[in-house]
Amino acid sequence: MITFIVALILLVVGFFTYGVLVEKIFGIEPDRQTPALTKTDGVDFVPMAPWRIFLVQFLNIAGLGPIFGAIMGIFYGPAAFLWIVFGTIFAGGVHDYLSGMLSIRKGGASLPEIVGDELGKHTKQFLRILSLVLLILLTTTFLSGPATLLQGLESLQAIPYHGHVIPIAWVLIIFCYYALATVLPVDKLIGRFYPFFGGILLFMGIGIMVVMLWGHSADMPEIFDGLHNRQTNGLPLFPMMFVSIACGAISGFHGTQSPIMARCMTNERQGRWIFYGAMVAEGILALIWAAAAGTFFADPEKGLYGIDGLQAFAAEHPGENIAALVIDKVSRSWLGTVGGLLAIIGVIAAPITSGDTALRSARLIIADFMHIEQRTIPHRLEIALPLFISVFGMIFVDFNVIWRYFAWTNQTLACFTLWAGAVWLYKKGQGDKVQSTKYRYGYMIALFPAVFMTMVCCSYILIAPEGLNIAPDMRWLGYVIAGIMTIVCLDIFTIWARRQRRK
Repeated sequence: MITFIVALILLVVGFFTYGVLVEKIFGIEPDRQTPALTKTDGVDFVPMAPWRIFLVQFLNIAGLGPIFGAIMGIFYGPAAFLWIVFGTIFAGGVHDYLSGMLSIRKGGASLPEIVGDELGKHTKQFLRILSLVLLILLTTTFLSGPATLLQGLESLQAIPYHGHVIPIAWVLIIFCYYALATVLPVDKLIGRFYPFFGGILLFMGIGIMVVMLWGHSADMPEIFDGLHNRQTNGLPLFPMMFVSIACGAISGFHGTQSPIMARCMTNERQGRWIFYGAMVAEGILALIWAAAAGTFFADPEKGLYGIDGLQAFAAEHPGENIAALVIDKVSRSWLGTVGGLLAIIGVIAAPITSGDTALRSARLIIADFMHIEQRTIPHRLEIALPLFISVFGMIFVDFNVIWRYFAWTNQTLACFTLWAGAVWLYKKGQGDKVQSTKYRYGYMIALFPAVFMTMVCCSYILIAPEGLNIAPDMRWLGYVIAGIMTIVCLDIFTIWARRQRRK
């Protein structure tokens, strides 16, 4: 209980301290007109109330990520709490804030355009492809997953693929909704209904937390139990845990979502609450579910405590979606009938509402680099229809394969966003006379997490089973190679910074 309470306090304090520092380093200009006001088109650039934007942003970036990721991350032990807290404050919050605020400064630009402006045209082209791949993978994941869960509630026509079954009726229903949310103006479906679902997701997490603290605090995992790797599948804590817990700490997907809400904000003062604040709220949600998963399955009579009980439960259900089972059992047991309803909303509605905004973001990315105006429905469909076909075709690919590659692509995209943020802040610190005296080294807030996440992504592709899968006794070599690659990236930045100073 001590670990959870301290972690919760640190997240809140981080928002009011480090979040304020990030805002000051960026240098907001409250009098500057935002793209929502200068480019209002009634489709994507639509002014909205700040509270509504916050809840939409929270739901867009949350979905199932901070819940599934946190549950799978706690298998590695209490070290997951540290990553959720410090990852959210020093990496995820910075990443989300910079991606959103830079979009505002660049006229509501999508992520590849933002990153490309700072890292070069070749990076921009690469990021356009990488972002679209990520968003298509995520939409596919958040299409087939909820459809399969709905199939369990009501038997409908299904088609087999790769030994699995796709509930085609539910897929078509969800897909039709995705099409509407992608094409309709942002305030018609997303802006109107998503604040409600965002509130439900927050309420669900708070309910779980209250029951856990008041009835099961004695069984909660603690940091002083040890930070060693508790995972039983032989995979190392680093970098695997740092990729498993993505949306609850830092996620490149968030950078694709922030520009959607950046086009609806009416003042730069709102940025810290909407971007950094939504990330902290997601970190709190991830913290709650990590603690709940590590607490619920404790059984002192069997000698199982905290995470050991979770490991035993997972062993009893090989090949199944453990995270979904945990959500269902915890919600129904701790929250009763209402919990069952909230579990359905959390496991089904949340990913659906992330999948459709992923498609919307993909449409905006293509529209930006192809310079296709989006005021008319035919122009929106011109981009959206090929995306719909791509996603529908991907549902026939093995779900597990899609998810594994989505996870790595997600964190790689976050690396590029952080490096771009470091470049922008460095140029601002050198070029602004006021900024250069007080926050000349402000770029460090993006540089440090950029270096760390580069090490995570490089080592992951070398060590992970879905990567090069280096043998356990040779993993040290993977870390060495990843370290060299990270140092090379840092050297490139240092050389560039030296040239900037000479100018």
